[in-house]
Formats: sequence, structure tokens, C-alpha cells
Amino acid sequence: MAKRTTTSKSGKTAPQVSIIMGSDSDLPVMQDAARVMEEFGIAYEITIVSAHRTPQRMMRFAEQAHVRGIRVIIAGAGGAAHLPGMVASITPLPVIGVPVKSSNSIDGWDSLLSIVQMPNGVPVATVALNAAKNAGLLAVQILSTADADLRDAMIAYKQEMRKQVEAKAKKLSSGK
Repeated sequence: MAKRTTTSKSGKTAPQVSIIMGSDSDLPVMQDAARVMEEFGIAYEITIVSAHRTPQRMMRFAEQAHVRGIRVIIAGAGGAAHLPGMVASITPLPVIGVPVKSSNSIDGWDSLLSIVQMPNGVPVATVALNAAKNAGLLAVQILSTADADLRDAMIAYKQEMRKQVEAKAKKLSSGK
């Protein structure tokens, strides 16, 4: 994939996507979104923003993300999983929620339902449990609506995925 980054006035690469999580225990899941950003050459930032332990930090983050040039937010959280919805209630940006199956959860249902059951007026796009890769791909697709090169890269990604599946099907059918 070709590298796509934006440059700030200071000459530094400005992130377009912010990957946030409620705890460092969510990092193994959320790194999948970061890998997608790297694969597509999209500048991103990744940090911890806890809705419960650092509410003021969360408020500042959500209020300022668009001012800093962020275009999409991927927010992962486990348990009560309020982070994606709380951020979505403040920011004008699209928020993609990643429910994270935490060790003390009820098989991840608490996280999933906390993110997906948002009231009207506060949308959060929600992916499957621990599906940060899909969140990353959705962020790429959102960004590609205004970037033809990125859209072409997504088309190529999907074509390659199809080729891989067809090759596996052919291998299985031939008994090899």
C-alpha cells in the first residue's frame, strides 16, 4: 500500500485517525486497528482515554479531536464500555466502537450492548466483539469517500482478499 499522510503546519505528520481505549488491557485488541492504519499508510495516534477514570481528559479529547485534524475516532472499551458513546456525544466526528471482551465481563455482552444501544442522536458505528481490524477497515472506507487513492487501495485490498479465498477454495477442491 502507498503511504498516505497529512502534514501539519509544523511539518510533522498529522494523524487522521485516533485510536483510543479505556485501559491498557485493551491494547492487544486495539493494535489490530493500528496495523490497518499502517497497512494503508494512514497517520494515526493511539492513546488511553478512560471515560470513568479520566472524564476530564475524555472531554478535552472529544472536544478537540476535530480541531487537531482527526477525521475518524476508533474507541475500544470493555465492561460498561461507555467510552465510545460518551466521546460520540461530544465530538462531531464519526466514532467507531469496538467492544472489548474483558476478563471480568459476561462473555463480552456487557461491552457489546453498552456500545450498540446508543440513544437516537448519538450514533456509534459498532463492530463485532474484539474486531478492531474491522473498525480500522471501516475508518479507511470512511476516509476513502474523500480520497480516490485511498478508495483505490481499498478496492485492491478487497480484490486481494477475494483472490486469497478463491485460491484456498481451489486448493481444498483439488484435495491438496
